Amino acid sequence: MLSKDILNAVKTYTQNMTNKVSLVLQTGEHEKRTELKEFLTQLCSVSENLILIERDDNLRSPITFYLEVEGEKNGIYFSGIPSGHEFNSLILAILQSSGTALKLDSTLTSMVQKIKEKLHFEVFISLSCHNCPDVVQSLNQFALLNENIDTEMIDGGLYPDLIDKRNIQGVPSVYLNGKLFANGKIDTAQLVDKLIERFPYIIGSDDVEQLPLQDVTVIGAGPAGVAAAIYAARKGLNVTMIADRIGGQVKDTVGIENLISVPKTTGTKLTGNMQAHLNDYDITIKEFLRVDKVEKGSPESKTPKKLHLSSGEIIDSKTVIIATGAKWRELGIPGEKENVGSGVAYCPHCDGPFFKGKDVAVVGGGNSGIEAALDLAGMVNHVTVFEFLPDLKADKVLVEKAEAHSKITIIKNVATKEVIAEDGKVVALSYEDRETEEIKQQPLSGIFVQIGLLPNSDFLNGVVERTQHGEVIIDERCNTTEPGIFAAGDVSTVPYKQIVIAMGEGAKASLSAFDYIIRES
Repeated sequence: MLSKDILNAVKTYTQNMTNKVSLVLQTGEHEKRTELKEFLTQLCSVSENLILIERDDNLRSPITFYLEVEGEKNGIYFSGIPSGHEFNSLILAILQSSGTALKLDSTLTSMVQKIKEKLHFEVFISLSCHNCPDVVQSLNQFALLNENIDTEMIDGGLYPDLIDKRNIQGVPSVYLNGKLFANGKIDTAQLVDKLIERFPYIIGSDDVEQLPLQDVTVIGAGPAGVAAAIYAARKGLNVTMIADRIGGQVKDTVGIENLISVPKTTGTKLTGNMQAHLNDYDITIKEFLRVDKVEKGSPESKTPKKLHLSSGEIIDSKTVIIATGAKWRELGIPGEKENVGSGVAYCPHCDGPFFKGKDVAVVGGGNSGIEAALDLAGMVNHVTVFEFLPDLKADKVLVEKAEAHSKITIIKNVATKEVIAEDGKVVALSYEDRETEEIKQQPLSGIFVQIGLLPNSDFLNGVVERTQHGEVIIDERCNTTEPGIFAAGDVSTVPYKQIVIAMGEGAKASLSAFDYIIRES
């Protein structure tokens, strides 16, 4: 199952293991158990510090195993074969169990360690989901930090009865102590927000050292934010980056072919490259946290800007670069939010496999919508595309492919009105013919929303001027309407939301911040 190249790579990774890690596999019979045992046997063959044990521990099924360090469970479980995108989750769990440093910020580490309640997380994933590993890996780290926490990755494809019982139609889907905790398109930052909401006592800690005054604080870690942080660090400035995740929207992009000098790459690879580049510099990175409020300070009195974080921390900074990007735009119709993860989805690559053999809709006729329809057509029974305008906005080559596909129907000049669900699952989409004003219903099982992006700028109310669409207004040097606060990338008014443009704008914003510091010092 594992190629020689993969095994050699894992052998290199495990050379510095300081503790023996046992993979304890539940005994019993299951059609996939032989495959899983071979997978784990091959994995353990690369290091004497990896041991496979078979034991009856009354786990979920014979294809469930957990990690044990020096004879003690460490709270990390896998139900299924963690291959595909989840292979890295298993390798990281092994290395971190053996002593490799965790990747969490000290503030977040302190918050997790303060949780007193017993927490059992179940993370339902799809091996084709590129968002799921982030959630699995973060919860694995939480388990390593706090003995009150354990977490289990569950491959939904191997537990169809459990998926049906819990009405799961989107991944990652996270349950806490048997009850739904978060589902749909979620990330680690959202999990942290939910933990803070549930256990507010974890906010604030005397153990976390206050950062000194920063020269530049970058909010966001997509292409614009990463470029800004690197350019600022290269100028010898004190730099902090605050972000819900490294990569931003880029991490969700499957194929990238327009980044000049890089003919082909993926969002995952590009994100990894950006992370590696960041690591070359002395940049304080606070990942999985959010900026709740920005105080503008006063250039005249030399008072710094103050950034209030979701962790309770306050960071003082001479300048701020806003590079928070954008998020998926919602339809804003009844039944949408209520059914996210139960038929309403925003990522066809992640959630498409749950609708195999079923009828689905894609709302949006731009490039992302038509690309989603073509992708889904290879998995589902039929795709209906709904477009608000009389004509599709996608590139001609994509439109021609979609129109020629026997499993894709395109309905134009319509307005979606309501998501209809029964017994916790989507069953239809109500829409209006904009020409005749007739209301119709399309029976279906899933709705994939692909209507563009919305700037992540709500936290800037009263701080800088924004357009009616929420974009931060900037000039040619990335200056906002507030001195010392700059903006770059998709959150700003810069035209053409492209990776290469965002990177250039991030660099420009950083250089402008440097000039501002020089002038004001």
